[in-house]
Amino acid sequence: MQHRIIVLGAGYAGAMAAGRLAKRLHQEDVAITLVNAEPDFVERVRLHQLATGQDLRHRPYREMFAGTGVELRISTVTGVDVDRRSVAVVDAQGTEELAYDTLVYALGSVWNTHDVPGVAEHAYEIASRPGALRLRERLARLDAGQRVVVVGGGLTGLEAVTEIAESRPDLDVALAVRDGLGDWLSARGRAHLRKVFGRLGITVHEHASVTAVGADHVATANGDVIPAAVTVWTTGFAVHPIARASALEVTDSGQIVVEANLRSVSHPDVYAVGDAALMIGPGGKPLRMSCASGGPTAWKAAEAITARLTGGAPPKTPVRYFNQCISLGREEGLIQYVTADDRAVPAVLTGRVAAAYKEAICKSAVWAVANPSFRLPTRRRRVTRDRSAVSTTL
Repeated sequence: MQHRIIVLGAGYAGAMAAGRLAKRLHQEDVAITLVNAEPDFVERVRLHQLATGQDLRHRPYREMFAGTGVELRISTVTGVDVDRRSVAVVDAQGTEELAYDTLVYALGSVWNTHDVPGVAEHAYEIASRPGALRLRERLARLDAGQRVVVVGGGLTGLEAVTEIAESRPDLDVALAVRDGLGDWLSARGRAHLRKVFGRLGITVHEHASVTAVGADHVATANGDVIPAAVTVWTTGFAVHPIARASALEVTDSGQIVVEANLRSVSHPDVYAVGDAALMIGPGGKPLRMSCASGGPTAWKAAEAITARLTGGAPPKTPVRYFNQCISLGREEGLIQYVTADDRAVPAVLTGRVAAAYKEAICKSAVWAVANPSFRLPTRRRRVTRDRSAVSTTL
């Protein structure tokens, strides 16, 4: 009987995990099913480009996984019963329960409103393709001189505000940040960021914690009211709620608590990767929600599952960081080098070279997702026939 592996979610982490498992395990021994609500891969790190009118390449999953042995299921996940080892899904044909032996949970994250009044009603998000397309349509209708306010000074906010300012120099573009602009960057990184913002004409409202969003403004904790024809909300991500509704052990934020090899601490048949996982990295710090975490956790989980099923040793390579890559429009970039636990060091890369570096990173990430069958091994590993050898303690 084949060992049934179900991967929920086909973002960077889920798609990479499914492809890696297909490379490592023999098709006669496993049945790998990849469940995703949309039929095409969403290049999430480029959604700020989509929002400003640029078109992204169409990448259907059925083409990407053709010939790999991965079965694609275009369905929406509605529930996970980890005690019965089943997943409830719904699609055009109706509802169904899918049984699994091993589950890879990669449903990822959505935008986080932080329950700030007015955000859900009036703000735009770029954490999803529908959100980016909605913003794209709204920006296209703005007249010259109208103001766009991006709220949030993390990587997404910096990329969104610079992309909008570069593509629409006729607009009045502003950024509202809770603390200082780029305060986590090195001194050289902060200086370059301010230089680019000045050249693009972006107004920065620092130490401006937004407490409410209206149809034509944002309000801050210090009493300021900033006019805004369009508000873009980029203050972080919230994990998909399915895990919290299950019996899995999760954090207060809803992330699944995992061991070093991404295995659930409460249910050994479940692995979590990407934004859905709360994994402790170097320095005892949780990994941040990012593509930089998603790819390595997907690889590590796939290798751990392979080891468990084939009697091998699980990987011991730690997940660590090397840099933070920030696009600042199409012609500018900032590469902030960091310690293993993601703290900025003095070294940075800036300008066109940094923009090319970031572009190469984006292309390599999507290439890894879009080419899961590249160099498939001629002899995949066989699943251990003695099921008792598949220890739940590995």
